[in-house]
Amino acid sequence: MRYYERVLRPDEKLAFFSSIHWIVYWSAILFLLADVVILAVLLGTPSQSSYRLIEGTALIAFAVLALLSFLRAFLRRMGTEIAITDRRVIFKRGLISRHTVEMNISKIETVDVEQSLWGRVLGYGDVIIRGTGGTFEPLRRVDHPLELRSAILAG
Repeated sequence: MRYYERVLRPDEKLAFFSSIHWIVYWSAILFLLADVVILAVLLGTPSQSSYRLIEGTALIAFAVLALLSFLRAFLRRMGTEIAITDRRVIFKRGLISRHTVEMNISKIETVDVEQSLWGRVLGYGDVIIRGTGGTFEPLRRVDHPLELRSAILAG
């Protein structure tokens, strides 16, 4: 059961749900590409080469870095929930330790969306919610940020 499902009030309706975009896997993808290049070089060099040990070590190191980077991004993505209801914005981060922030829709003044060129092409961006008395923490690399803003403003 998701966190927002446990904290919804009986008369509250979910308007929008999102999480972090898959772009958080970019470092794992880059490490994996580097690993493929090293493997191609390793397979293309003669087995008597003096660089074989260095290439093999680099292959293992980049494979480990790719795996660790993937696990970090996977846990970050699975542990993040952004739910918009007809009454509030709910943001939860973390699987084991949890950090949650909630803001009533009636207390929100502005919702800013920042997208880079790649963010516009791939559909992710940063959302900054400004409310009366304070600012919601920036939601980084959110999937479908314009739909998220629309759901907040329509609420």
